[in-house]
Amino acid sequence: MAISLSVVLLLAVILVVMIRGGSIKAGPAIVAVLFGFFLASTDIAPSVNRFMNSLADMINQINF
Repeated sequence: MAISLSVVLLLAVILVVMIRGGSIKAGPAIVAVLFGFFLASTDIAPSVNRFMNSLADMINQINF
């Protein structure tokens, strides 16, 4: 739960920065958000969730 919440916040911050910086317009940003929302309700959502969890675990294991 903590990982998914922090990923959502990170992606939200990146989206806001991209919109304000002019890298992405509001229309495509809304489409991307809606795509993510509807993707979460499909059968592929658990696979995406497992991939993101394994990616977060891999990043967590990196020692600096």
